[in-house]
Amino acid sequence: MTRILLVEDDRSLGATLKEMLVKEGYQVVWTMGVEDSLKANQAEKFDLFLFDVGLPDGTGFDLAKEIREHSGKPFLFLTAQSDAESRLKGYELGAEEYIPKPFHLRELLLRVKHVLENHMPTRVLQLGDLRVDFDSYTFERKGAKENLATKDLQFLRRLVEMSPRVYSRDEALNELWGEDKFPSTRTVDNCVLRLRAALGQHGDKIESVRGVGYRWQGGGE
Repeated sequence: MTRILLVEDDRSLGATLKEMLVKEGYQVVWTMGVEDSLKANQAEKFDLFLFDVGLPDGTGFDLAKEIREHSGKPFLFLTAQSDAESRLKGYELGAEEYIPKPFHLRELLLRVKHVLENHMPTRVLQLGDLRVDFDSYTFERKGAKENLATKDLQFLRRLVEMSPRVYSRDEALNELWGEDKFPSTRTVDNCVLRLRAALGQHGDKIESVRGVGYRWQGGGE
């Protein structure tokens, strides 16, 4: 189920938006400030963020910037600050939409749906004669299946989905190897070595970012 973090300090509007989104089949966590939103984001993973700009303990702009460093998921601003400078700042931060208040609830739903459709998880990666199916986690070369560890393919999927953002070693360890007894940064580096070998001439699409992690360069073919 798609999970949304709704950040809105107006109790009436927040309750209305949450009820509307839940009726559409989304799972919604509603917070009213920066601190609570950061705690919610640390505790759970979200597929979309809806940020108000004026918050009691900060701004939605600062919140978006903070969350953007740890999540590659899309976000929208819902705000009464509709001046050109504020809209520009929102888009410069990477917002998919900047929706001025008041807005029509049905319009918001359509925009949310549109953004989520444009950020559907990567299902298949095609690189020349290589095909990676992330639904079944299979790796094929010229139609013949090859054995590649599921964890390696999970890492590749996240790397592609997060592009162009860097996928840090710490993020990968927490997401993919959190239950292992002795995971380390070498665990991630060894995974990348195996993937680069398997990808062959396409291995250089996995770019090393010194001291941080890895970035996927470009899409599939």
